[in-house]
This record gives sequence, C-alpha cells and structure tokens, in this order.
Amino acid sequence: MKVLRTIAVAAMGAAVAFGSGPVTAAAADEPVKLSGIVLGVGAQESQRVVSWYSSTGAAQLVQVAPADQVKHGQFPKNARTFPATVAANTVNGGFNAHATLDGLRPRTGYTYRVGSGGSWSPVYTFKTQDFHGDFDFLFFGDPQIGSSGNVAKDGAGWADTLNVALGANPDAELLVSGGDQVESANTEPQWDAFLAPDKLRQYPWAATIGNHDVGGKAYEQHFWTPNTDRSSAYYNGDPNVRSGGDYWFRYKDVLFIDLNSNAYASGSDEAHIGYVTDVVKKEGAKAKYTVLVYHHSIYSPADHANDKDNQQRRQDFPTAFSNLGVDLVLQGHDHSYSRSYVIKNGQKANPAEQPGATQVTQGPGGVIYVTANSASGSKYYDLTEPDTTQDPNYGPDPLDPDHHWANSVENQEHVRTYVKVGVRDDKLVVQNLRSGTCAAPNAAVELGKVPWCGPDSGATPAQPVGSTVDKMVIHPYRDHGHPPPGKPCWLEQQAAEGVRTFTALN
Repeated sequence: MKVLRTIAVAAMGAAVAFGSGPVTAAAADEPVKLSGIVLGVGAQESQRVVSWYSSTGAAQLVQVAPADQVKHGQFPKNARTFPATVAANTVNGGFNAHATLDGLRPRTGYTYRVGSGGSWSPVYTFKTQDFHGDFDFLFFGDPQIGSSGNVAKDGAGWADTLNVALGANPDAELLVSGGDQVESANTEPQWDAFLAPDKLRQYPWAATIGNHDVGGKAYEQHFWTPNTDRSSAYYNGDPNVRSGGDYWFRYKDVLFIDLNSNAYASGSDEAHIGYVTDVVKKEGAKAKYTVLVYHHSIYSPADHANDKDNQQRRQDFPTAFSNLGVDLVLQGHDHSYSRSYVIKNGQKANPAEQPGATQVTQGPGGVIYVTANSASGSKYYDLTEPDTTQDPNYGPDPLDPDHHWANSVENQEHVRTYVKVGVRDDKLVVQNLRSGTCAAPNAAVELGKVPWCGPDSGATPAQPVGSTVDKMVIHPYRDHGHPPPGKPCWLEQQAAEGVRTFTALN
C-alpha cells in the first residue's frame, strides 16, 4: 500500500484570518507539513474541491493548469490560483484547508498542487469529461479502516478496490461514499490509510457520513461538501464536537442528495424529508434522475436488518421518497450487498416481480434501494433470515423466503465488491462487481474474522476479480409520461359520485 505523503515545505508567511477567525502561522524556520490531500465534488460539473491538512494557518491556495501545460512539474505563468479557506483543526492541533476550483472546462485534464509561494505539494492530475450526457459513477460501501484491528491490511484492501474499480472503469466520473470511511472518528492513522491512495486525488470523492465518522470533527475537516446544511436537526449531537449535515450537488442529469442518517430521532427524519423536498422542488427539474445517498440501509439484509433506528426509518422514509420521484437510494452500514425490488410507498410495487430480475420498470413512485458490501474487506456481516418477532413488518419474501420481502437480491461472499452505476438517457444500469477474491488483501478473511469465503457460504470457489455479482437495468417511469423530478406529480382520485379530484404529491 502506498503510504500517504507528508510534505515538508518552507513556511509561508504571516498569519491570516480565514473562516473561523484568526489563526497562528508556524515559526519562520519551522517546516510546514501538508497531508490528507483529497479531491471532492463541487456543486456542479465545472467545479472540484480540494481539501487538506496543514501545520500552518498561513495563506494557502491551490494552483491549477491544464495538464498539457505543466512540464516536468513546472506550472505556466498563467496558471490559475484559488485561495483556500483555512481553519484551526480541532483534531490534531494543526489546520484544515479547502478551496473550490471553479470554471473548469469539459474534456480537459488538469494538474494541481497545494501550497504557496515557492513551496508546494507534489502535483496531481484529474480529468473532466463532457458536461452533458451519459456517465458512470462508482459507489463504495464502508471501507471502515481499522475495523479488522489491522489498519495496514484494511488500507491495502481499500487501495486494491480503488485500483481494480478504476482500472476497469478509468472514465468513471465520481466516487460516491456509503459512509464509515474509518473505524474511529478522530483516529488520524486510520484517516491516513484511507486517504493514502492517489486515486482519491485524481477522482472526486462524494463523501457520506457514517456512524463511525460522526463522533468527531475529522470527517468534515477532511471533506468539504457543497450546499451543506449543518442545522441541528441534521447533526444528531453537538456540532462543536461532532460532524454532520445534509448536502446536495448536481452532476449532469443527476441530482445527488446526501443525508446524515445518524440524525433520525426527535424530528430529524421529518427534517431530512423536508430537506429533500426543498432541494427537489428547487433543483429537480434540472435533472432527469434523483439519487439519494445515506449510510443506514433501511432494507438491510444482514446484522442491522432489525435495528430500532432502521425500523423507524422504514416507516418514515419510503412514502416520501416515492412521492418525490426518487429513482435510486444508495446505502451502506450493513457490510453486505442487497438490491431491492421496485418499492412504492414502503411496499413491493409489483407482487409478481421476480427475484433477481435483470430488467425492471419503476412505474409511478417506484424506487430502487441498494446496500453496498464492504469495499475494503475490513468487516463483513452475514445475511440474516427474516425475523418477524423483531419486526413484524420486515418478514420473508413470498417468492424467496430466505430473503427479506423488500429485497430482490441479497449477497454475501466475504469478498470485496463495489457498485457501478451507469447513467443513461433512458435508463440506469446498476452492477455489483467483485474487486477481490478470498486471497489477500482481504483482512477479515486473513485474520480469521469470518469462517468461510466464496459463493454459497464457501461451497463454491471464489469468482474472479471483475466478475459480476448482480446486474439490473432500471427503466424510469418518466419514459411513459412521468414528469421530471421537481415538478408536481398529480394523483387522480375517483370520488364516489364520479367527480375527479387531484392531489399534488410533492
């Protein structure tokens, strides 16, 4: 595994005030350390965000130029610079910084570095694609570096998944998180291992907060996210010592809305629904698809299937998501893979839809829910049988009684996987792909955390890297006259006396 670089550079001048108030610069002769550089999503296609840690609060920036103009690491005189917002870091006593790169052009490679004056980090490169049309993004569940008890092994599995996924999909445009980047919120060696792969400086990471990330400030100090609302309802705790917030961004024809599902009690679920409603009304008409992302899978197939918070969310979320025209919900937390049937208002939309169907048509209010397996191999949860004594509303599937009624596919092989989503003009293509086998790097298997590995509870040999666990094509209802997200969807009701009434669902 490549070790995250800590870069020593010359001190960069006097202290300045950014963001949270005045900060103190390092002494003039003290080397400045930069670490944790990560590329993030902006509010739209023409933006990226760079975040990093620094040992100084002095003025810093990101320097950017078209990649073909940077020769031997030397930037041209007309390179653009974007000033950073710098704030005191409450985790390690240093500082955290971020800068938004704006005005990027389509189909262009860019090289960038962070620093100031004559002292800079190494250079990194990313590439923009077309700002309209089809694209692919990759979704990763729970790297949770450190959860196996061995940070190095977890980091190796995570790095290998990124290498496999982007080696197979080099033109993927976004990396989307299912949450739980690390095991312990403020443990920086775990963050160092998570951020070690240079792929996270080459492709934008759309961060999601998990329950293992929420208990400290490191998550939001490492990741700056666009359009973020950090009101108390979206925090589940003290915003001075915890991380959280809901945010959104639009990328081509997709409106992404990311929720802090750690906040669910005391009216937070209602607040999340209000947030999604407001965003869809304001931004949904500009997109063909609405994708929600949050950590706690409400249709969990494994250990978290009957958690009290998930039981509550199963009551709170599905009808609202159907009414709002949500197409796809991406979730984590359960360290196993599942793909739901088409769900409408918290029920299976078509009782005849078959398990593992490879083509589905959503119909009005139809939503697909996907839960991602571990992307690092640090921890796996085995599938559980439906247990109506725990939740009478989450029983077995009549067509496949070993699985929960909501899920068309449930899978656990104790091998690393990731989800690829293809966004096309008339469909979404969702695939769960193997990024590893039973061999190392696979920390949970290597350390004996699980007793078997491979399909059919280990009875079948592990399938090769890159092979498909599950593939589904989603045909959205808007192909048949459904209005785009953000415009009212009207439900026609036939009154007893024959008079028609119409009710706006959103």
